[in-house]
Amino acid sequence: MKAIITVIGKDAVGILAKVSDTCARSSVNIVEVTQSVLQDMFAMIMLVEIDKSTISFDKLREELDKVGEETATKIHLMHEDIFNSMHRI
Repeated sequence: MKAIITVIGKDAVGILAKVSDTCARSSVNIVEVTQSVLQDMFAMIMLVEIDKSTISFDKLREELDKVGEETATKIHLMHEDIFNSMHRI
C-alpha cells in the first residue's frame, strides 16, 4: 500500500532530512519525491510505501505532525485509497 505525504511551509535547512528520517525510522519506503522552493516557500510531495511500516498509520501521522511543529511546516499524510477516491471522475 502507498500513501502521499505533502509538506508546505517556509523554507529552512533540514525539512527533507527530518521527514525522510521519520520515514526511515518507521520502515516507510520513499518511492518518489518532488520538491520546490518558490521564493522562500517550501513545497514537497512524497509517494511512500507503508506496507512494511513498523508503526500504525495514525502513529506515523503523529510523528509527521511532530516534524511539522519542529520545522514550522504543515505536513499531511493521506492513504492512497483516499487519494484515489478523491480524484475519481
